[in-house]
Amino acid sequence: MDGAVHGPAVQARDVSGGIHIHQASVPLPTPRQLPPAGLLIDRRETLAFLDRVNGRRSASGSPVVVVVSGPAGVGKTALSLNWAHRNRDHFPDGQLYADLRGHATDPPVEPAEVLGLFIRAFGIAPDRIPGGLAERAALYQSLVNGRRIVVVLDDAISAAQVRPLLPASGDGMVLVTSRWRLAGLVVGGARGLQVERLGVDAALDLLRHRLGDERVGDELAAATELVDLCAGVPLAVSVAAARLATRPRWPLTEMVAALAQESRRLSALSVEDDMTIRAALTLSYQNLAPDAARLYRLLGLFPGGSFGGAAAAAAAGLPAEESGRLLGVLADANLLDDLPGGEYRFHDLVRLHARETAELEDSAAEREESVRRAVGWFLETARSASRAAAPYRRIPVAAGAVEFADAAGGLDWMDREFRNLRTAAQAAFERGWHETVWQLVDALWPLFLHRGFYAERLEVDRLGLAAARAAGDPVGTAKMLNRTGLSLKALGRLDEAAADFGRALEIWRGLDNVDRVAEGYQRLGGLELDRDRPEAAIRLFAEAIKGYQAAGGARRVALARCDLGRALVEGGRAEEAMPYLVAAYEAAESDRYNRTRALILLGRAQGSEPDINLGLQVMRELGSAAGEAFALQALGEVALRHGRPEDARELLGRARQVLNGMGSATTRLDRLLDQLE
Repeated sequence: MDGAVHGPAVQARDVSGGIHIHQASVPLPTPRQLPPAGLLIDRRETLAFLDRVNGRRSASGSPVVVVVSGPAGVGKTALSLNWAHRNRDHFPDGQLYADLRGHATDPPVEPAEVLGLFIRAFGIAPDRIPGGLAERAALYQSLVNGRRIVVVLDDAISAAQVRPLLPASGDGMVLVTSRWRLAGLVVGGARGLQVERLGVDAALDLLRHRLGDERVGDELAAATELVDLCAGVPLAVSVAAARLATRPRWPLTEMVAALAQESRRLSALSVEDDMTIRAALTLSYQNLAPDAARLYRLLGLFPGGSFGGAAAAAAAGLPAEESGRLLGVLADANLLDDLPGGEYRFHDLVRLHARETAELEDSAAEREESVRRAVGWFLETARSASRAAAPYRRIPVAAGAVEFADAAGGLDWMDREFRNLRTAAQAAFERGWHETVWQLVDALWPLFLHRGFYAERLEVDRLGLAAARAAGDPVGTAKMLNRTGLSLKALGRLDEAAADFGRALEIWRGLDNVDRVAEGYQRLGGLELDRDRPEAAIRLFAEAIKGYQAAGGARRVALARCDLGRALVEGGRAEEAMPYLVAAYEAAESDRYNRTRALILLGRAQGSEPDINLGLQVMRELGSAAGEAFALQALGEVALRHGRPEDARELLGRARQVLNGMGSATTRLDRLLDQLE
């Protein structure tokens, strides 16, 4: 036999005949390689998870592997080392540690190099360690066989880098930290543990450890804002604290002011070259393939807080399938958070890094085109959702736009995406794409009609109005004035609403648009109803009907008749209202919302609770909170008419609750409920 004997381990080259070793066994040294653990704040749940896994390891017959993954600077190494130190007694045969440098400025460490270090830790002389990966791996396995050891493999770049370092047998535990989720190891039986960012309370505890209780307590509001701007990332909080610790005269508000400026935030989170958020994120970015890196950069410019595959595909000009794959890559790299429903988002510091990197690597034209594509996608999808929610709308929908199965689906999408839609509109306005802005705002009409958002709605509608005026578009301006008027009306600001409706009416008259002039009368009639002046409303609705008839708008005639019927009911002339409401109901066969609205008014005029209850059911099916409140109010008024004040109070209270949830004024309901007290 040619080879070497290392205590109980044999590393053989050529073997012939039997092997007979006649030397006393030399005990191997016990490796103690764990570096200091560093400060760990909170993490009770993740430590408990590791404890549970450790408690089950002896039953498995082989070492347990846990992939501890998470974003840069989140504390994966601190967690793993703290747990390993706390549980040293469970691993009396040794503790191995290697920094694999998966996200360092120099190349990742090769497995063969790490194996050499581990083998030497067991007392094997360097000249007795073989050179090849396979030979080193075999010797390593013979050394760790049956041993109770813990192995911490820090900052891994891939499953391939890790596999040769995993003990094949024995009662041990392996903790692999990585910014990647290393699905290849999980598929092979490893447990996955995702380390999340700190909550506000835990981040404040970290700041107190770095700066002292008194300094944080004296400026608690500023401290809370500081950890929020650090996005709960322990490295970011620690860097900010280090800067403050070296500047004891600085108030915390000084650091908050620096962090509050997005263009300066990453620079403010710097102490030295190897301790910056920017450096950590850059190393993560540099490990991406070019196609994933490009998507990362462009999504940093995305006009919204979250995005799915279709939106990301639009921003990058990619097929949806390819975009979905690359989003998965970025999530696996912990550069994106994946959310329920196939959505993704950046946390703030990563988004700033992605945007900064795009500004360095992509041309201004490429960046502008990406935002334009994303805004265009929002516009076309909002138009499609608008048409699904209100099929009667005369609004163009592009071929290939996202399709929605029904009204509720379109409304749900607009509801879910409202913050993104608002951000997209603002981004378009800042870039001077004014026609796009008011058209996007116009597409959101069904959302506001059915779901409210009244305070936010006024802000969005005013943005649309400013855009239409900037574009010099009189039609868009008049439409947006109607929209701001409706928002103000819903908020109970009736005089302001009347002024905007009046301005819109002047524009329509100047354009000689008979149909829209009639609409102006209808809007003013609605205001008179809110002012509890039904007779004035009746006159205005009658004028609107004449205008619509002259313009040949059958659907609008039906809607105005519905409003006229309501005004007659409010004025105590229910019998006169019936023909108008019946005509409106029959004419709205293809418009489920307004047909149901007419049905509810018919039920109210006749005191028919079954009709109103049917209307309530349909409004709920449509996903219309406004329609639900309308039906509940009608039921309450009928109950009051039938001498059931307790039922009326309950129903009217429910209607007010729905409207309060929408941010709507409840003047009439308040008046009715006051009468019942």
